[in-house]
Amino acid sequence: MRLEDVTVVFTDPSFFSNVEKVTALKDVSLHVGRGDKVGVIGANGAGKSTLVRVMAGVLKPNAGTVDGEGMSCSLLSLNAGFDGELSGRRNVVMHGMLMGLTRREAASRIDAVTEMSGLGDAMKRRVSTYSTGMRARLCFSTAINLEPDILLVDEAIVVGDREFREKSERIMRERFTEDRAIVMVSHSLANVEHLCERAIWLDQGEIRAQGDTKSVVHAYRNANHS
Repeated sequence: MRLEDVTVVFTDPSFFSNVEKVTALKDVSLHVGRGDKVGVIGANGAGKSTLVRVMAGVLKPNAGTVDGEGMSCSLLSLNAGFDGELSGRRNVVMHGMLMGLTRREAASRIDAVTEMSGLGDAMKRRVSTYSTGMRARLCFSTAINLEPDILLVDEAIVVGDREFREKSERIMRERFTEDRAIVMVSHSLANVEHLCERAIWLDQGEIRAQGDTKSVVHAYRNANHS
């Protein structure tokens, strides 16, 4: 996947003026190849979650291009675009079809998602009736079992109770050993250093540095302790 000069601007109505514009990403260019493990770091509000949403196709940039090169993406985030009026089962199928699977191929993943999530009969209910923990279980299990070429992970997700959290952490560690591209948004520099070969440092919507993980994390630490 290749991004070239991607810019995202949000408009926010203000009490004191008609419209306030917020630039979430500005002229961002990067490339993610098959099997790459990339960590995205930066302060809150740096544009990290916006970046992975653009890569997933959830957000359209105001400028620049996103070329997926035929690679399927799945976004692991509580804001991954589940339709609250659809059941868990139908959301799995919808996400699979958005990734390019046929309806039958997407439906064939329902049993695996149900088993991993532990949601049982709740999979037949509307997602709007789910608790935050249940929604997180559905999101995680769907993203993992659709087996995308690129798995986009937003660390902001809270994955259920302790038992399921430990299970999801084990599964994620396994995914990092596979020949699958992963882009992970994380505030844990230790996790990025341990799991990722490359890193991208976002600062106020712009890339301050990108390259090998050790160098980028070192630059980020120095900037935040200066």
